[in-house]
Amino acid sequence: MKRALVLGTALTILSAAPAGAQVTVGWDAALFSSYVWRGLHLSSKPVLQPDAYLTIPLGQASLTAGGWANVELGKYDGSNDISEGGGQAGPDLTEFDWWGEVSIPAGIATLTGGATGYIYPNDFGLTKDNNTVEVYGKVSLDVPLNPKVSAYYDVDKIKGLYVEGSVAHGVPLGASELTVGALAGFSAGQEVNSSKPSELANFKESGLTHIDLSASMAFSVGALSITPSVHLVHGRDEFTKFTNLNDKHDVKLWGGVSISWSKAFGGSEE
Repeated sequence: MKRALVLGTALTILSAAPAGAQVTVGWDAALFSSYVWRGLHLSSKPVLQPDAYLTIPLGQASLTAGGWANVELGKYDGSNDISEGGGQAGPDLTEFDWWGEVSIPAGIATLTGGATGYIYPNDFGLTKDNNTVEVYGKVSLDVPLNPKVSAYYDVDKIKGLYVEGSVAHGVPLGASELTVGALAGFSAGQEVNSSKPSELANFKESGLTHIDLSASMAFSVGALSITPSVHLVHGRDEFTKFTNLNDKHDVKLWGGVSISWSKAFGGSEE
Protein backbone atom coordinates (compact mmCIF):
# COMPACT_ATOMS: atom_id res chain seq x y z
CA MET A 1 0.00 0.00 0.00
CA LYS A 2 1.60 3.20 -1.26
CA ARG A 3 -0.85 5.89 -0.36
CA ALA A 4 1.44 7.26 2.37
CA LEU A 5 3.87 8.41 -0.30
CA VAL A 6 1.57 11.25 -1.32
CA LEU A 7 -0.90 11.55 1.54
CA GLY A 8 1.32 11.49 4.62
CA THR A 9 2.33 15.15 4.43
CA ALA A 10 -1.26 16.25 3.85
CA LEU A 11 -2.53 14.32 6.86
CA THR A 12 0.19 15.76 9.08
CA ILE A 13 -0.96 19.26 8.13
CA LEU A 14 -4.63 18.41 8.63
CA SER A 15 -4.03 16.77 11.99
CA ALA A 16 -2.58 20.00 13.35
CA ALA A 17 -5.56 22.08 12.19
CA PRO A 18 -7.52 24.12 14.76
CA ALA A 19 -10.88 23.01 16.13
CA GLY A 20 -12.70 25.11 13.51
CA ALA A 21 -11.16 23.22 10.58
CA GLN A 22 -13.43 21.99 7.79
CA VAL A 23 -14.24 18.49 6.64
CA THR A 24 -11.84 17.68 3.80
CA VAL A 25 -12.16 15.30 0.87
CA GLY A 26 -9.37 14.40 -1.50
CA TRP A 27 -8.03 11.94 -4.01
CA ASP A 28 -4.80 11.15 -5.75
CA ALA A 29 -3.82 8.94 -8.66
CA ALA A 30 -0.28 7.70 -9.24
CA LEU A 31 1.30 6.07 -12.27
CA PHE A 32 4.44 4.11 -11.34
CA SER A 33 6.92 2.06 -13.32
CA SER A 34 6.14 -0.90 -11.04
CA TYR A 35 4.44 -1.63 -7.71
CA VAL A 36 7.08 -1.53 -4.97
CA TRP A 37 5.91 -2.02 -1.37
CA ARG A 38 8.34 -2.07 1.57
CA GLY A 39 11.15 -2.62 -0.91
CA LEU A 40 9.39 -5.62 -2.48
CA HIS A 41 8.60 -5.68 -6.20
CA LEU A 42 4.94 -6.78 -6.46
CA SER A 43 4.70 -6.13 -10.21
CA SER A 44 7.16 -6.08 -13.11
CA LYS A 45 5.25 -3.56 -15.23
CA PRO A 46 3.59 -0.13 -14.80
CA VAL A 47 0.65 0.26 -12.43
CA LEU A 48 -2.04 2.83 -11.68
CA GLN A 49 -2.73 3.49 -7.99
CA PRO A 50 -5.81 5.62 -7.17
CA ASP A 51 -6.72 6.69 -3.64
CA ALA A 52 -9.63 8.64 -2.10
CA TYR A 53 -10.11 9.85 1.47
CA LEU A 54 -12.27 11.88 3.84
CA THR A 55 -10.91 13.79 6.84
CA ILE A 56 -13.14 14.90 9.72
CA PRO A 57 -11.76 17.23 12.44
CA LEU A 58 -12.22 16.05 16.03
CA GLY A 59 -11.23 19.04 18.10
CA GLN A 60 -7.48 19.31 17.73
CA ALA A 61 -7.33 15.80 16.27
CA SER A 62 -8.55 14.42 12.94
CA LEU A 63 -10.16 11.21 11.72
CA THR A 64 -9.33 10.10 8.18
CA ALA A 65 -10.70 7.13 6.26
CA GLY A 66 -10.24 6.05 2.68
CA GLY A 67 -9.62 3.41 0.07
CA TRP A 68 -6.60 2.68 -2.14
CA ALA A 69 -6.21 0.37 -5.12
CA ASN A 70 -3.54 -1.11 -7.36
CA VAL A 71 -4.35 -1.68 -11.04
CA GLU A 72 -1.96 -3.59 -13.28
CA LEU A 73 -2.29 -1.94 -16.69
CA GLY A 74 -1.10 -4.69 -19.01
CA LYS A 75 -1.22 -8.44 -19.40
CA TYR A 76 1.80 -10.29 -18.01
CA ASP A 77 2.70 -12.88 -20.63
CA GLY A 78 6.31 -13.56 -19.61
CA SER A 79 7.20 -16.55 -17.44
CA ASN A 80 9.62 -14.30 -15.54
CA ASP A 81 7.10 -11.57 -14.67
CA ILE A 82 5.90 -10.69 -11.19
CA SER A 83 2.17 -9.96 -10.97
CA GLU A 84 -0.18 -9.72 -7.99
CA GLY A 85 -3.05 -10.97 -10.11
CA GLY A 86 -1.18 -13.79 -11.80
CA GLY A 87 -0.84 -11.79 -15.03
CA GLN A 88 -4.14 -13.10 -16.37
CA ALA A 89 -5.53 -9.85 -17.76
CA GLY A 90 -5.00 -6.17 -18.09
CA PRO A 91 -6.05 -3.75 -16.87
CA ASP A 92 -6.59 -5.75 -13.67
CA LEU A 93 -7.57 -4.63 -10.16
CA THR A 94 -5.16 -6.72 -8.09
CA GLU A 95 -5.43 -5.10 -4.66
CA PHE A 96 -7.83 -2.93 -2.68
CA ASP A 97 -6.95 -1.54 0.77
CA TRP A 98 -9.38 0.12 3.15
CA TRP A 99 -7.83 2.23 5.87
CA GLY A 100 -8.69 4.53 8.74
CA GLU A 101 -6.62 6.51 11.22
CA VAL A 102 -6.72 9.17 13.91
CA SER A 103 -3.99 11.82 14.17
CA ILE A 104 -3.41 13.92 17.28
CA PRO A 105 -0.91 16.81 17.64
CA ALA A 106 1.21 16.72 20.80
CA GLY A 107 3.62 19.65 20.92
CA ILE A 108 6.16 19.22 18.12
CA ALA A 109 4.94 15.68 17.51
CA THR A 110 1.99 14.24 15.61
CA LEU A 111 0.73 10.88 16.88
CA THR A 112 -1.22 8.63 14.51
CA GLY A 113 -2.94 5.30 15.08
CA GLY A 114 -4.91 3.31 12.55
CA ALA A 115 -5.69 0.09 10.73
CA THR A 116 -5.69 -1.10 7.13
CA GLY A 117 -7.09 -4.16 5.41
CA TYR A 118 -5.46 -5.77 2.37
CA ILE A 119 -7.92 -7.35 -0.07
CA TYR A 120 -6.84 -9.35 -3.16
CA PRO A 121 -9.85 -9.98 -5.47
CA ASN A 122 -8.24 -12.25 -8.11
CA ASP A 123 -8.33 -16.04 -8.38
CA PHE A 124 -4.65 -16.20 -9.40
CA GLY A 125 -1.48 -14.77 -7.86
CA LEU A 126 -2.45 -13.16 -4.56
CA THR A 127 -5.97 -14.35 -3.71
CA LYS A 128 -8.42 -14.04 -0.81
CA ASP A 129 -6.22 -16.51 1.07
CA ASN A 130 -3.73 -13.63 1.34
CA ASN A 131 -6.25 -11.09 2.68
CA THR A 132 -5.05 -9.68 5.98
CA VAL A 133 -5.26 -6.74 8.41
CA GLU A 134 -2.60 -4.56 10.01
CA VAL A 135 -2.81 -2.07 12.85
CA TYR A 136 -0.23 0.69 13.01
CA GLY A 137 1.14 3.64 14.94
CA LYS A 138 3.22 6.58 13.74
CA VAL A 139 5.16 9.39 15.37
CA SER A 140 6.35 12.35 13.31
CA LEU A 141 8.27 15.37 14.60
CA ASP A 142 8.07 18.94 13.34
CA VAL A 143 11.82 19.52 13.58
CA PRO A 144 14.62 19.68 10.98
CA LEU A 145 14.63 16.60 8.71
CA ASN A 146 11.05 15.79 9.82
CA PRO A 147 11.92 12.40 11.40
CA LYS A 148 9.17 9.81 11.45
CA VAL A 149 8.85 6.30 12.89
CA SER A 150 6.03 3.93 11.87
CA ALA A 151 5.24 0.47 13.23
CA TYR A 152 2.82 -1.99 11.56
CA TYR A 153 1.61 -5.23 13.12
CA ASP A 154 -0.19 -7.87 11.05
CA VAL A 155 -2.94 -9.25 13.27
CA ASP A 156 -4.32 -11.85 10.86
CA LYS A 157 -2.23 -13.94 8.45
CA ILE A 158 1.40 -13.05 9.16
CA LYS A 159 1.14 -11.86 12.77
CA GLY A 160 4.42 -10.01 12.76
CA LEU A 161 5.89 -6.51 13.14
CA TYR A 162 7.34 -4.23 10.48
CA VAL A 163 8.98 -0.88 11.38
CA GLU A 164 10.04 2.06 9.21
CA GLY A 165 12.15 5.09 10.09
CA SER A 166 12.47 8.02 7.71
CA VAL A 167 13.74 11.57 7.32
CA ALA A 168 13.02 14.18 4.65
CA HIS A 169 14.30 17.62 3.72
CA GLY A 170 12.87 20.24 1.38
CA VAL A 171 15.08 22.35 -0.87
CA PRO A 172 13.37 25.44 -2.40
CA LEU A 173 13.74 25.58 -6.19
CA GLY A 174 11.97 28.60 -7.57
CA ALA A 175 8.22 28.28 -7.07
CA SER A 176 8.55 24.59 -6.21
CA GLU A 177 10.43 22.54 -3.65
CA LEU A 178 12.61 19.49 -4.13
CA THR A 179 12.05 16.97 -1.34
CA VAL A 180 14.77 14.41 -0.71
CA GLY A 181 14.21 11.57 1.72
CA ALA A 182 15.71 8.43 3.19
CA LEU A 183 13.82 5.47 4.65
CA ALA A 184 14.89 2.22 6.30
CA GLY A 185 12.64 -0.79 6.89
CA PHE A 186 12.95 -3.53 9.52
CA SER A 187 11.17 -6.86 9.91
CA ALA A 188 10.54 -8.31 13.36
CA GLY A 189 8.13 -11.13 12.69
CA GLN A 190 7.09 -10.66 9.05
CA GLU A 191 9.88 -12.93 7.82
CA VAL A 192 9.73 -16.63 6.88
CA ASN A 193 8.95 -18.88 9.84
CA SER A 194 11.82 -21.39 9.77
CA SER A 195 9.77 -23.95 11.71
CA LYS A 196 6.73 -23.51 9.39
CA PRO A 197 8.09 -22.24 6.04
CA SER A 198 4.71 -22.74 4.35
CA GLU A 199 3.19 -19.87 6.35
CA LEU A 200 2.73 -16.49 4.67
CA ALA A 201 5.66 -14.08 5.01
CA ASN A 202 6.77 -10.76 3.52
CA PHE A 203 10.52 -11.16 4.00
CA LYS A 204 13.06 -13.95 4.13
CA GLU A 205 14.79 -12.91 7.36
CA SER A 206 14.40 -10.57 10.33
CA GLY A 207 16.36 -7.32 10.51
CA LEU A 208 17.01 -4.54 8.01
CA THR A 209 14.91 -5.15 4.89
CA HIS A 210 15.86 -2.24 2.62
CA ILE A 211 16.98 1.37 2.35
CA ASP A 212 15.01 3.71 0.09
CA LEU A 213 16.47 7.04 -1.11
CA SER A 214 13.92 9.27 -2.83
CA ALA A 215 13.48 12.62 -4.53
CA SER A 216 10.23 14.33 -5.50
CA MET A 217 9.01 17.76 -6.56
CA ALA A 218 5.43 19.04 -6.46
CA PHE A 219 3.98 21.46 -9.02
CA SER A 220 0.63 23.22 -8.73
CA VAL A 221 -1.60 23.32 -11.80
CA GLY A 222 -4.80 25.06 -10.79
CA ALA A 223 -6.42 22.96 -8.04
CA LEU A 224 -4.16 19.99 -8.77
CA SER A 225 -0.76 19.07 -7.40
CA ILE A 226 1.48 17.06 -9.76
CA THR A 227 4.42 15.27 -8.15
CA PRO A 228 7.04 13.29 -10.09
CA SER A 229 9.20 11.08 -7.87
CA VAL A 230 12.09 8.64 -8.15
CA HIS A 231 13.31 5.97 -5.71
CA LEU A 232 16.63 4.19 -5.40
CA VAL A 233 16.24 1.04 -3.30
CA HIS A 234 19.11 -0.89 -1.75
CA GLY A 235 17.72 -4.31 -0.92
CA ARG A 236 19.10 -5.93 2.21
CA ASP A 237 16.65 -8.79 2.62
CA GLU A 238 16.82 -11.46 -0.09
CA PHE A 239 13.17 -10.88 -1.08
CA THR A 240 13.67 -7.11 -1.62
CA LYS A 241 16.33 -7.79 -4.28
CA PHE A 242 13.97 -9.34 -6.84
CA THR A 243 12.79 -7.27 -9.83
CA ASN A 244 11.22 -10.32 -11.51
CA LEU A 245 11.03 -14.01 -10.67
CA ASN A 246 14.58 -14.86 -11.73
CA ASP A 247 16.52 -11.58 -11.50
CA LYS A 248 17.91 -10.06 -8.32
CA HIS A 249 19.69 -6.74 -7.87
CA ASP A 250 21.17 -5.21 -4.74
CA VAL A 251 20.13 -1.78 -6.07
CA LYS A 252 17.00 -1.06 -8.11
CA LEU A 253 15.32 2.07 -9.44
CA TRP A 254 11.62 2.88 -9.74
CA GLY A 255 9.49 5.98 -9.96
CA GLY A 256 6.51 7.73 -11.50
CA VAL A 257 4.16 10.66 -11.12
CA SER A 258 1.10 11.38 -8.96
CA ILE A 259 -1.76 13.85 -9.28
CA SER A 260 -3.50 15.02 -6.09
CA TRP A 261 -6.51 17.15 -5.23
CA SER A 262 -8.24 18.08 -1.98
CA LYS A 263 -10.95 20.48 -0.89
CA ALA A 264 -12.22 21.68 2.48
CA PHE A 265 -15.99 22.13 2.65
CA GLY A 266 -16.65 25.83 2.92
CA GLY A 267 -12.95 26.54 2.23
CA SER A 268 -10.76 26.91 -0.81
CA GLU A 269 -9.13 24.15 -2.85
CA GLU A 270 -5.77 23.04 -1.49
